[in-house]
This record gives sequence, structure tokens and C-alpha cells, in this order.
Amino acid sequence: MNRDVFNAIADPTRRSILMSLTSESQHVNALADKFDMTRQAVSLHIKYLQECGVITIKKEGRERHCSLEIQKLTEIADWLEPFRKMWTGKFNQLDTLLDELQSKPKKEL
Repeated sequence: MNRDVFNAIADPTRRSILMSLTSESQHVNALADKFDMTRQAVSLHIKYLQECGVITIKKEGRERHCSLEIQKLTEIADWLEPFRKMWTGKFNQLDTLLDELQSKPKKEL
């Protein structure tokens, strides 16, 4: 099955695993300890993330260390960019309107 970066972030557990890997690579058991599910369930999520290409797994002795593949995640940022621009424009319009409203003299009652 062909999986992509959007499949990786579709599940909250997988998003949490990715967030856990932002600061440093971690071994599978350390990641599994952070979740209220079986190690097997976490391992399946990790395998899924690997198939999506957003993490790599390096075997060191008996441990498997997971590392984030930042470059692959740029696909998400690239896809979101038009929406970011749209919202930035909307917020700028709101700022302009608020500035105009604040600069108008207040009518006394």
C-alpha cells in the first residue's frame, strides 16, 4: 500500500509520536512508555510512520532508534502555505478595520 505524509498525520497517536521525536531520536520502548496502549500497538504506529517516510528506524544492538525525517514533513508545510497566506490576509484586514474603528472619534451620548 502506498502511504504518504498525510496518512502519517491522520491519527492523533502518530502525531504525538512525531512530536516526541522533534527534540531527539528515541528508541521504540521509550516511545511506547509515553502511551496508554500496548507496545505492539505503538510499534504498529511506528511501522506505519516508517512506511509513510516520516521516520527512519536504525537498529543499534537490540534497540531500534526512531528519528524524524524533517524533509518529508515539508510536504505538509508546502500544502498548507496557501491557507496560511489566506489567513494572514484575513487577519491583516481585521487589524486594519480595528485600527480604523479605534481612530474614529467616539460619539457622546
